[in-house]
Amino acid sequence: MPHECFADEIAIDFPSVGAAVERMRDAFLGEPVEPATVVAQVSLSRREASGGQIVPIEVPLRTTCPDCGGRGETWAELCDRCEGAGESLVLHALRVPLPPGIADGARVRFRVSSPDAQPVRVELHVSVRSSVP
Repeated sequence: MPHECFADEIAIDFPSVGAAVERMRDAFLGEPVEPATVVAQVSLSRREASGGQIVPIEVPLRTTCPDCGGRGETWAELCDRCEGAGESLVLHALRVPLPPGIADGARVRFRVSSPDAQPVRVELHVSVRSSVP
């Protein structure tokens, strides 16, 4: 293992944070890590595409487990909510404005960040329906 610092503290006191500390060590000592990318799809009618729309989407964000505080355990047992991972997945609701005249096949890219979660890149794929359902 290239970075052995903190290994004993993690294994004894906070076994579930091993992956998080490894990411921190790599960010500090190693290569930069790109945030995960979430791909979402949205389908618009021609009228909606020509006039522009604000579309609702939900983006999954990884956060520290609220039940165990990231430890992965409560007392001597694995945390039921996160199953020992120390993280949980939370759906973050967004409203994304799409410009008037957006074309079929367009891709909108942006980043979602939160003080309580890891940053996530979102790629929104737009399809324009040829007829109104």
